[in-house]
Amino acid sequence: MDWGTELWDQFEVLERHTQWGLDLLDRYVKFVKERTEVEQAYAKQLRSLVKKYLPKRPAKDDPESKFSQQQSFVQLLQEVNDFAGQRELVAENLSVQVCLELAKYSQEMKQERKMHFQEGRRAQQQLESGFKQLENSKRKFERDCREAEKAAQTAERLDQDINATKADVEKAKQQAHLRSHMAEESKNEYAAQLQRFNRDQAHFYFSQMPQIFDKLQDMDERRATHLGAGYGLLSEAELQVVPIIAKCLEGMKVAAEAVDAKKDSQVLIELHKSGFARPGDVEFEDFSQPMNRVPSDSSLGTPSDGRPELRGSSRSRAKRWPFGKKNKPRPPPLSPLGGPLPSALPNGPPSPRSGLDPLAILSEISKSVKPRLASFRSLRGSRGTVVTEDFSHLPPEQQRKRLQQQLEERNRELQKEIDQREALKKMKDVYEKTPQMGDPASLEPRITETLNNIERLKLEVQKYEAWLAEAESRVLSNRGDTLGRHTRPPDPPASAPPDSSSSNNGSQDNKESSEEPPAEEGQDAPIYTEFDEDFEEEPASPIGHCVAIYHFEGSSEGTISMAEGEDLSLMEEDKGDGWTRVRRKQGGEGYVPTSYLRVTLN
Repeated sequence: MDWGTELWDQFEVLERHTQWGLDLLDRYVKFVKERTEVEQAYAKQLRSLVKKYLPKRPAKDDPESKFSQQQSFVQLLQEVNDFAGQRELVAENLSVQVCLELAKYSQEMKQERKMHFQEGRRAQQQLESGFKQLENSKRKFERDCREAEKAAQTAERLDQDINATKADVEKAKQQAHLRSHMAEESKNEYAAQLQRFNRDQAHFYFSQMPQIFDKLQDMDERRATHLGAGYGLLSEAELQVVPIIAKCLEGMKVAAEAVDAKKDSQVLIELHKSGFARPGDVEFEDFSQPMNRVPSDSSLGTPSDGRPELRGSSRSRAKRWPFGKKNKPRPPPLSPLGGPLPSALPNGPPSPRSGLDPLAILSEISKSVKPRLASFRSLRGSRGTVVTEDFSHLPPEQQRKRLQQQLEERNRELQKEIDQREALKKMKDVYEKTPQMGDPASLEPRITETLNNIERLKLEVQKYEAWLAEAESRVLSNRGDTLGRHTRPPDPPASAPPDSSSSNNGSQDNKESSEEPPAEEGQDAPIYTEFDEDFEEEPASPIGHCVAIYHFEGSSEGTISMAEGEDLSLMEEDKGDGWTRVRRKQGGEGYVPTSYLRVTLN
């Protein structure tokens, strides 16, 4: 079925339909153009968003870039940026393959449609012109026939009129004969014109217009096919980028799975671990001691001479507790910076034997303790810190890492200079053997410069090695006997464990300590008096039980080993130094880190 046969009389319908098809094509082109603008704006906004949230500093200068969370976020942003690039590619493909091609094709279709309808209208005009000629000849024939009939009637009337002259009758007959002849000619002309119009009309409706309609049908079908292909290009442009977009989405998924909380915790430790020992307990300042006006041998913290006694190395075991079980001595308290509190400070409080008022002594002790607390804040650093070449302004652990980095960098530079020196030597040998290739003397300045760089770098390596050794010794001294575990238990206390053997030699220590001179400045010495028992030690009973959360290897004096999950008897609670005394079921008693235990008191 074709338009020429079935729609031979629907010229206006075909004109409207073909115009609607071209309008639809133009609407689709406009839609794709606006879709391209949307894609470009979307890609531009995505790129702006990625640029806004990307780190401003280089990765090597940004400590946050070492965390897996930050790395995953940066990777996620990069994948979004790649996704934006694919949207731009979609916009470009739509613009080139759809907008330009279909717009060009639409113009061609409009020209072709215009040509076909001009041809159809010209055929219509020709047919209408033939029909007008037919109508004119018909009216002329009709008019001539009436005039001939009228002339014949006039001639007959004059012929019968007796009063009419013969000349009048002859003239009327001639006129009637002339009109009859003219009517006959009009008839022949009308017949010829009618035959011609019928032939033209048959050609118009059965040949000429069907051909034009068939051409319009072919044009419209080609337009529809091309438009359908344009619809397909819209999806093809998307399908072309689907694999890349799938890779982008897969990259986002990989980035999400790459977040490692444990690793980030370890990275935070590596970045900010200071290496300092934990600060010790702040000593109790007993302002009530001067209130004891009557000296007594049983007074706690007040010797027989009425003066408050400061616990020093010479009086550490001068008194014993008059009751209760024997307590094993605990490690000395630590300062906030990890070291023991000094027994005397420069320009600080005098010795307890100087005869000053007890309130004055306690006041001086308070003044000596406050700077210790303030010094803890100095561990955090400040903006006004002066950066030194040996990184001594950093905490010990960070100083060690920075020195290690500098040492590795210097070693790489040194190896590079050595390789360059070897290459220059080989080149010089080649020049000496083959003078036409170059002058050996021209390499001397570069060789000299390389040797100077090597010497300079060697000195720097030695300097950094010395600094690194000093920093490592400082870190090891602060670290103590910390043991690494695959389960990563908490660090044991920075202070040394209590000496279990000291309690067995209490009387001997008392004798020796009474003869020791007063402690010097900076020497480790506790401030307050510690009392022990004066009588025989009785077997102690457990005050609770505990379970080992982590394995601990008691390698230092006073400690005891324990396995993970082992049940232990609690003999003495933690006194604030991080150590707890326990007893094993198999026998053996000693100190273990409190953080390694789950304690239950009786």
